[in-house]
Amino acid sequence: MCGIAGYIGYREAYPIVIKGLQRLEYRGYDSAGIMLYDNKIIISKTKGKVSDLEKLMNSENTKEGTIGFGHTRWATHGIPNDINSHPHVSNSGNLVIIHNGIIENYDSIKQELTKRGYTFQSDTDTEVLVNLIEEIKKTNKCKLGKAVQIALNEVIGAYAIAVFDKEKPDELIVARLGSPIAIGIGEDNKEFFVASDASPFIEYTKNAIYLEDEEMAIIRKDRGIKIRKIKDDTLITHEVQQLKMNLEQIEKGGYDHFMLKEIHEQPHAITDTYRGRLIANKGIIRMAGVDDNIEKFLNANRIIVVACGTSWHAGLVAEYLFEDLARIPVEVEYASEFRYRNPIITDKDIVIAISQSGETADTLAAIKLAKEKGAFVFGVCNVVGSSIARETHAGAYTHAGPEIGVASTKAFTTQITLLSLIALKLGKAKGNLSTVDYQNYLQEMELIPKKVAELLTIDDKVKYIASIYKDVPNCLYLGRGYNFPVALEGALKLKEISYIHAEGYPAAEMKHGPIALIDENMPIVVIATSKGHYEKVVSNIQEIKSRKGKIIAVVTEGDTQVKAIADHVIEIPETNEAFTPLLTTIPLQLLSYHIAVMLNKNVDQPRNLAKSVTVE
Repeated sequence: MCGIAGYIGYREAYPIVIKGLQRLEYRGYDSAGIMLYDNKIIISKTKGKVSDLEKLMNSENTKEGTIGFGHTRWATHGIPNDINSHPHVSNSGNLVIIHNGIIENYDSIKQELTKRGYTFQSDTDTEVLVNLIEEIKKTNKCKLGKAVQIALNEVIGAYAIAVFDKEKPDELIVARLGSPIAIGIGEDNKEFFVASDASPFIEYTKNAIYLEDEEMAIIRKDRGIKIRKIKDDTLITHEVQQLKMNLEQIEKGGYDHFMLKEIHEQPHAITDTYRGRLIANKGIIRMAGVDDNIEKFLNANRIIVVACGTSWHAGLVAEYLFEDLARIPVEVEYASEFRYRNPIITDKDIVIAISQSGETADTLAAIKLAKEKGAFVFGVCNVVGSSIARETHAGAYTHAGPEIGVASTKAFTTQITLLSLIALKLGKAKGNLSTVDYQNYLQEMELIPKKVAELLTIDDKVKYIASIYKDVPNCLYLGRGYNFPVALEGALKLKEISYIHAEGYPAAEMKHGPIALIDENMPIVVIATSKGHYEKVVSNIQEIKSRKGKIIAVVTEGDTQVKAIADHVIEIPETNEAFTPLLTTIPLQLLSYHIAVMLNKNVDQPRNLAKSVTVE
């Protein structure tokens, strides 16, 4: 979950690396550090954010060198402090390493190295790894690349690493297993960039190589790249990919926060997700990953959705979509629990893996298990070339564009959009949807971006509601049917960025426990759209009102019944029940955002969280 940025070439490395770390800070922001080489190794690192590292570098005034790398950390082993910050240096002072991931057997290696006279300054597994590499290099009298390869065959866990040896100052070694590494290739192979994703180097090159698991790259200044398999030293040839990301996508564009920008990008993001796939006037949904495997989908005994966090909530919406529209049984699993409960999977199952980043460690592990059991695995992710895109049998990208804010917003709505298209396609192919109903769904889907844009104009009203409830310690979110997952997602957003305790429930479950919490100080957000158990939800609202709870209701335009009861009403445009989650979630995102801003929280980088969870 940490961020890695590096450079080797003819330019000054510092501005490239520091800017790269700023762009990767969504991956972790407990501490940050940098290594530069200019006839000597220069290291600066500190607890805190990349801005704190910048201040330290400005005070030390040591920014020379055309080779260097940096790291922004989400702590796993060792508390966030200056000593545990990366980079880490070997006992001799010759080797420097940065690391994203976890070395699970570090303790036994540390004990053995201690017996051999090594000492350790930090509590990290990474310092153990760099000294293991040093020990192997010294004992075997081998080059750095070979020492790294041998060491990585001895460790258990996940890693993306960059290693530097001052005895080979024109060389960087990078390797990966489970955590991503991208290598940007400059013009004429005269400079190279290393990063956890491509954002740190998009203004310098559009050419990139993505390392696969258990691959190691030896990058030499002016001499190019050699990529080898870590297990057997086999030489690998990689196709260079052309990046489609642009600089504007990863800047704030005048918004105060990335989260707010990404909330407002949703009309375009949803359009981009169905662009070229949905041709409503011809009654066509065209998706190559589904079209090429349509028989597998139509003959599946069930669909198993595996995901984490917000993507899991999108999977819950998909359960309603697939069962309602396509009449295929669905089970939605936390990827983090899936492989540990010995699940029953057969070759008649379809597994849909959902992940914004395409790098979620638990979801990747679930994919590997499903493949071993013979299931067909379909990936839904946002990042082109990501691990999940490569590991699955087929899949589809959401095309949401880069999502920098740690709290997912447009990832959620574009995942639901994509899953809706798949469900509709399968429902029509199985004969469960009439031509008229199918055509109505397609036409309504085309209107969703416009309706989301309409909803975004109520920002001031949501902001006013936020000002009333910003200081509450607890909040409940209730929904039924398609909007039960939206209640879960709304509660998650409030927890993530404002640190207010919030829980989501099916509205009918309120009577089975949560109703005990309700009093005059408890706000309850209720999703009460006109389609989908409306009368039942109205009854639930009456139960809340009789106990003096404060009701914030999300209703369909023109509603009068709930409006007469609720303390605050937020209206959404009319749409098909299946598409209501694409609209009801918008005001809940805005509510969480405004409450967090009013509480002076770090909206884009909430405490203890990271965007891409690449460790278990």
